[in-house]
Amino acid sequence: MDNGDIESAEEEFPGRIGARKYRPVVANDRAVLQMSSIDPGSSSSSSAGVHQASLQKIKVGKQANMGADNNGGSLPVHEQASGPSGESKLELFGFDSLVNILGLKSMTGEQVPAPSSPRDGDDVSITLGRPKPADLKFGTLMGVFVPCLQNILGIIYYIRFSWIVGMAGIGESLLLVSFCGLCTFLTGISLSAIATNGAMKGGGPYYLIGRALGPEVGVSIGLCFFLGNAIAGALYVLGAVETFLKAVPAAGIFRETVTNVNVTTFERVESPSPHDLQVYGIVVTIVLCFIVFGGVKMINRVAPAFLIPVLFSLFCIFIGVFLTRKDNPAVGITGLSLDTFKDNWGPGYQNTNEAGVPDPEGSVYWNFNALVGLFFPAVTGIMAGSNRSASLKDTQRSIPIGTLSATLTTTVMYLVSVFLFGALATRKKLLADRLLTATIAWPFPVIVYVGIILSTLGAALQSLTGAPRLLAAIANDDILPILNYFKVADGNEPYIATLFTAFICIGCVVIGNLDLITPTITMFFLLCYCGVNLSCFLLDLLDAPSWRPRWKFHHWSLSLLGASLCIVIMFLISWAFTIVSLALASLIYYYVSLKGKAGDWGDGFKSAYFQLALRSLRSLGANQVHPKNWYPIPLVFCRPWGKLPENVPCHPKLADFANCMKKKGRGMSIFFSILDGDYHECAEDAKTACRQLATYLDYKRCEGVAEIVVAPSMSEGFRGIVQTMGLGNLKPNIVVMRYPEIWRRENLTEIPATFVGIINDCIVANKAVVIVKGLDEWPNEYQRQYGSIDLYWIVRDGGLMLLLSQLLLTKESFESCKIQVFCIAEEDTDAEALKADVKKFLYDLRMQAEVIVVTMKSWDSQAEGGSQPDDSMEAFTGAQQRVATYLAEMKAAAEKNGTPLMADGKPVVVNEQQVEKFLYTTLKLNSTILRYSRMAAVVLVSLPPPPVNHPAYFYMEYMDLLVENVQRLLMVRGYRRDVVTLFT
Repeated sequence: MDNGDIESAEEEFPGRIGARKYRPVVANDRAVLQMSSIDPGSSSSSSAGVHQASLQKIKVGKQANMGADNNGGSLPVHEQASGPSGESKLELFGFDSLVNILGLKSMTGEQVPAPSSPRDGDDVSITLGRPKPADLKFGTLMGVFVPCLQNILGIIYYIRFSWIVGMAGIGESLLLVSFCGLCTFLTGISLSAIATNGAMKGGGPYYLIGRALGPEVGVSIGLCFFLGNAIAGALYVLGAVETFLKAVPAAGIFRETVTNVNVTTFERVESPSPHDLQVYGIVVTIVLCFIVFGGVKMINRVAPAFLIPVLFSLFCIFIGVFLTRKDNPAVGITGLSLDTFKDNWGPGYQNTNEAGVPDPEGSVYWNFNALVGLFFPAVTGIMAGSNRSASLKDTQRSIPIGTLSATLTTTVMYLVSVFLFGALATRKKLLADRLLTATIAWPFPVIVYVGIILSTLGAALQSLTGAPRLLAAIANDDILPILNYFKVADGNEPYIATLFTAFICIGCVVIGNLDLITPTITMFFLLCYCGVNLSCFLLDLLDAPSWRPRWKFHHWSLSLLGASLCIVIMFLISWAFTIVSLALASLIYYYVSLKGKAGDWGDGFKSAYFQLALRSLRSLGANQVHPKNWYPIPLVFCRPWGKLPENVPCHPKLADFANCMKKKGRGMSIFFSILDGDYHECAEDAKTACRQLATYLDYKRCEGVAEIVVAPSMSEGFRGIVQTMGLGNLKPNIVVMRYPEIWRRENLTEIPATFVGIINDCIVANKAVVIVKGLDEWPNEYQRQYGSIDLYWIVRDGGLMLLLSQLLLTKESFESCKIQVFCIAEEDTDAEALKADVKKFLYDLRMQAEVIVVTMKSWDSQAEGGSQPDDSMEAFTGAQQRVATYLAEMKAAAEKNGTPLMADGKPVVVNEQQVEKFLYTTLKLNSTILRYSRMAAVVLVSLPPPPVNHPAYFYMEYMDLLVENVQRLLMVRGYRRDVVTLFT
């Protein structure tokens, strides 16, 4: 084998999972595979030959080296490996699969198939050929830390934080900040764990919650979070405009003067007109939307312009705190004083008016719970970075570091500010001066006004940036058709979603007074945080093999504590708004469940169901289930005798009948079919047929599992299924199939042997059997039946026939019917005593039924032989003739070949007198059924077992005679156990 370089194209993962490029493997890399050339004819036991074999080095280079313009031209990949021996070695060592895993071109020159959509379970796509120019991606600082910091630092710190310290005191303010900060910090830890458990696409918390708790929960919380961000943008815009109009009153177009009541005096305070707020708010929202339309790149260019003045204003505030002296520059400001610190340590809860000014007759009383609702919006915004996950270079690194850093930074700043403000001014000054931060700012108060305006505008910008991307991510998952208008291609800006978000924001700005819906916004944020914590809690608790987050500092108890804190804070703020937000999320969940096209995302609930099923299966054990806990688990043979259209995988009425065997839908059915052929040739056909059958069962609303088996013959396939299907006590216990009414009409001579073989296999495997005759006439759920359900109880079957009749009565189709139990007895049997015993037995079983005892003459007495109905006698005569003809043919064949009597390739023993007895007994039973149950809704009769060493053809004649002229018949055979009990 000549040494040659096998070169492959450089690959990249598309931007939707992050713009990571994997460097090509070079010749001197450790990952270069060196494979010794092995002579196929040499002995494998010769170690010396193996060590002396030449090594073949395989390099992975750039695609440009493989082009046609290479020096001398390069051969195709599969030709450079010197023929079949190289290819076989590659296959032998599994190198082709390794190359595909690494994202490199196949060594055989084949194209790597495009992976399925994320809805089918794959979140990674591979692009072959030259790398495409990737969109601009951002790192931890500009991609996560700055957006989170801008969203967290809002107007509350500037105009409300000193007031909160004055109202709650230093001690409870520290508790308040710690309480709210702990909630967001724990949420950040949960977010970090989920975000580092694999590639993350756009959508931020929606993507994480949806993949962990399922699409229904993800969409419901995601849409609420979108509404919260959109309306929060309006709040930030109004806060900026109001601050601007207070700083520059002359800019107001309209003017309104109100009188606020202080403790002992009346103060005339001018406040901005609502019309000014509306006009300026709409203009500011439109300007921000133009910035958002410029894309993430423009937003990140503008973001420092908003953030740097904010940070500078904070710096000026802290400088002012240390430079302020007692009673200078304003009354009530003491400078940093230990006495002031002690005076402000305890709470000072009191009544205020609507503007927050202390008033003994005020209508608002503040306590710790109310302050939680006021302060918590100051710690929200930790999802701003994850909302832009599609624009990050490395989500698994940037989201944890950026989010937690922003959370810790702002929380520490709040805690330090509590100490500083508490020691800086008297409580009266803290409560009276809403803009204490501007009063103490160095060198000019206008710096704080600029900081307030830019901080709120920065937060509004981040809200208007994250909300459209969140909505577009929900739409791209194609769950709700109504959201298809907001879909965007990978790498494109969500312009339509941005317009929709701006429309919501402008609508809220026009309303102006958002006091009623502001708590709901906080609820939406808390609902999202709770969903993130619950997602991490579920994934951490289940600890599935796929749960391997890079962020190791997490535990399910921390996530559970974070979720509990979210719920507690929601109810602390307002139980009414909590119920409203939960009701809205529930309505969205219900709508998605009805109208959505949710696929299987491998969410945590599916893992929980799986583990619960495993534990339940282990707890059931392998012992027999008590009769009180027995459930029918039917194994339904879908196409045992063919003669169905190719596009119909199962007889339509079999699903209806399987539903009739369940009480209120509880139970499991297994629908199976057998494909004749070789498994390797028919494997794909079997998978396709299984999908079709599963789809058909969903269409018929039948809770069941679809299985397709490939086998050389129907008999072998069924024998394998009846032995292996199911696990532990969840193995099927009843085999259900259609009676082969067509076998004689279609001249299907192989059916008798197959039919008898299936029944014998069920007997050996200890499975009950239910054979349905007249399946075409079986009623569906909308066809109500009247009359009776007649049971011909001939042999003991563990009560299965009685139980099936009771299950039929639970269905709407048969609920108007009554049950009649026919007991077959000999002539000399005490009929009344038998009737009384059966009635007592049914009473103890809590079953209501009418008992009828029917006597049959013994074989020796045939006095009434001529009194049978004409149609039954005609069928009996025909069966006698066919049996005689078949027996004569068997005898002739045996005499010709010099062998014993053979049927279906097996030796048989035929007792002609016994055959006549079987035929006559079957005739008597059929005549009795026609006499008493011709108008019955359905008839149940005991299925006689096939006689040993008896021709299958004869047994089919018995069965044909039994079912003759009976419209709807169930032949039931129980198994060696009771399925009903007399005891509680």
